[in-house]
Amino acid sequence: MPVAEHVPAAGARTVSPPAPARRRNPGPATAVVVIAPWSLTIALGLWGIRRQNTLWGDESVTYLLAHRDLSQIWLTAQHVDLVHALYYAVMHELYGLFGGGLLTLRLPSVLAMSVAASGVGLVGLRLAGPRAGLLAGLVFPLLPQVQKYAQEGRSYAMVCALVTWATHALVTGVPHRARWRWAVYGSTMLLACLLHEFAVLALVAHGVTLVVSRVPRPVLKAWSAAAVGVVAGLLPPAICSAGQSGQVAWIDGPVRLRYLLVVAVMGVACARAPLGVRGPVRLSALAVPILVLPGLLLLIASLVKPLFVDRYVLYSNIGVALLLGAWMDYFHRRQKSSRNAWLAAVAVLAALVPPSVSLRTPQSRSNDVTAIAAAVRKEGRPGDGLLYLSGQQRILTAANPEDTRFLTDLALAQDPVSSNTLAGVELPAREIAARMLSFDRIVVVRAAGAHSLTNPQEQAKTSTLRRHFRAYGTTHVHGARVTVHVREHDP
Repeated sequence: MPVAEHVPAAGARTVSPPAPARRRNPGPATAVVVIAPWSLTIALGLWGIRRQNTLWGDESVTYLLAHRDLSQIWLTAQHVDLVHALYYAVMHELYGLFGGGLLTLRLPSVLAMSVAASGVGLVGLRLAGPRAGLLAGLVFPLLPQVQKYAQEGRSYAMVCALVTWATHALVTGVPHRARWRWAVYGSTMLLACLLHEFAVLALVAHGVTLVVSRVPRPVLKAWSAAAVGVVAGLLPPAICSAGQSGQVAWIDGPVRLRYLLVVAVMGVACARAPLGVRGPVRLSALAVPILVLPGLLLLIASLVKPLFVDRYVLYSNIGVALLLGAWMDYFHRRQKSSRNAWLAAVAVLAALVPPSVSLRTPQSRSNDVTAIAAAVRKEGRPGDGLLYLSGQQRILTAANPEDTRFLTDLALAQDPVSSNTLAGVELPAREIAARMLSFDRIVVVRAAGAHSLTNPQEQAKTSTLRRHFRAYGTTHVHGARVTVHVREHDP
């Protein structure tokens, strides 16, 4: 028997079955925002990564300490470079896995900076849309400072990557308010701070962002709890490393007018600009503080003790990239034709070519320890004495011991490894002078622009050279000069 079809009565409302809930699909735009900046950063990072097979001083320290055992790294950190101890431990493990060559020294920074570029793109996507995010992610690896430290065997690229992804956790944690998101934020920021203590200045910038954005009180409380955890975890190593502040005695005074001018102009221009989409956090409210505050706080601290170095706040470039990406997106939407935008992009790329090429040369760093050590080997003869002014400059030739193998280090009492130091322990002043007088030729290494130390050992070196030796010849290399001194015998 056929079943009668149900026909609704006249005037009755026909209720349609509810549509299935639409799941948010990030789609291909998110993949492009992640992959394109990552790929560009990898390409730029691999371009000229060997830098003509040269090292500079700070990279030489990484190279030397990463070859020590973990216990030796820890013991060395008790005397010097505690602020970088975790990074040296990470590099030690990577050397154990992939070998201790130049590529292993620099590739981690390339990879870290590529991860940072993807993170910048995602932050821009969330705050200003896919196109602004893509542009910000592509601008980031093009910035000269980012290109430079993407190829450095130091911790700054890793710190930048961690701060970037902590920033991403921040902007995603504001609307969702899930505790695990704030736990991720806090742990990521703490790891960044343990790699380099000045990453804590990004924490201050994040706090200002939330206050300016007038986020709900529960969000501010969640961030405050995460911030307290970060500070508590950072405080013990920060207190210990304060006793090693003599390491930064080389930093000049606090005057950085160019830096202040750049951040002031960008801050004023962008603080109230109509950039990004409306939401709990505006793009300018995030980008301006992270661009301006870390460097500004370091400059203020430098009024007491000079501390400002641009690489210490490398992550400020996150703000630069976000603002430039949002501005380019804004002008693209305002222009009826994209021709002007393309012309501007080509002009910017053309302007970036010379500095990008220059950054791949040894002269782009403050010294070239490979060339310094080679000059020592060229000027020295087997049996000559070797002297460093000051003793801390011993790291300039330590990366390749073969260059000084046949020379006698006249001031060295205990080598760097056995003494758990960077440059070793030197003899008393009287013994240094006596050993110098037993040699007819001494090769002297002096770093360019190094401060003259007044301790007894350095005074003994300089006074003995002045009274009993004469300069026979000097070789100038990038970052130092190597001089051969010949003994003047009494008639």
